[in-house]
Amino acid sequence: MVERFELAKDYTISRVINGCWQLSEGHSLKANLDMQDVMKAFHMLAERGFTTFDCADIYTGTEEFLGEFLTELKSGSALSPHDIQIHTKYVPDLQLLSQVDYNYTENIIDRSLKRQKRDVLDLVQFHWWDYNVPGYVETAGDLLKLKEKGKIRNIAVTNFDTKHLSEIVDAGIPIVSCQNQYSVFDRRVEKELLPYCRNKGITLLCYGTLSGGLLAEKWIGTEEVDPDNRSLVKYLQVVEETLGWNAYQELLLLLKRIAKKHAVNIAQVATKYILSQEGVGASIIGVRNSSHVESNARIFNFELDQSDIDEIEQFLSNYPTLEGEPFELERTAGSKFRNIMKMNLNEE
Repeated sequence: MVERFELAKDYTISRVINGCWQLSEGHSLKANLDMQDVMKAFHMLAERGFTTFDCADIYTGTEEFLGEFLTELKSGSALSPHDIQIHTKYVPDLQLLSQVDYNYTENIIDRSLKRQKRDVLDLVQFHWWDYNVPGYVETAGDLLKLKEKGKIRNIAVTNFDTKHLSEIVDAGIPIVSCQNQYSVFDRRVEKELLPYCRNKGITLLCYGTLSGGLLAEKWIGTEEVDPDNRSLVKYLQVVEETLGWNAYQELLLLLKRIAKKHAVNIAQVATKYILSQEGVGASIIGVRNSSHVESNARIFNFELDQSDIDEIEQFLSNYPTLEGEPFELERTAGSKFRNIMKMNLNEE
């Protein structure tokens, strides 16, 4: 059975969330996706209990695709659209931050409602590219007004650091979750954000758990990776700044040994490790085709022993994590992490 988690009162989600970033037009550098097969994967996942999907207003085409999926569920499926949770994001373009007001925010929320063919958005995860531009607390307040208006069920944030999340929380905005990058490579959330969220009853939803696919058996013994999408470019940079290639190879062998013990694979062990961290509600795993559905289902067929967790933590303690708070490097001008970010993706 797929584990579920109560994210808010009367609102539960699957602990592995189906991620749609890989389906957006801005993700792939080479390969074209078979969207018919992706739709098949959506149905397979939902039927197995993976009913929660993560998308964004700036993931071009994903909200509309999920709207099509919900339409298909209306006709003859054992599931209905009410059985599906869709988490979207609200990410105002960097160049427009100074112009964001209530009307702008409501227009974007209305656009997401139209794309998803829904009357209310289950979860809106708010992001603000530049904290030096004022308005993020006020904008979070506008989302609360739209919640009170019945257009949003739950409010969350994504890629916020501890200081700026605390400003929103102190302003009385009911934040239920914070979506941030968290994996065996990127452990920045462990410094301050995760303890803060646990203290405030805010759940961490984690992306990048599999680091664009780098946590897999196929990379054992390789000397390089030819990235075919933006995720791999990003996570290769993370590996370079933390473990380095040799230690990355050692980690793969460690995870493979633990995986063999439990009759699973490296990706399942890496996911389970993050899910075992106190304060983590769910991990977001990208969906590109139907071939990985059964693999995802096996995540809940085993439990890591405490000795497994201790061994992984002991290994990681020998290597640095990325500098600063979560998403700080991605915001820093001149950083190689910032240079691959696209910050103006909304359509006119």
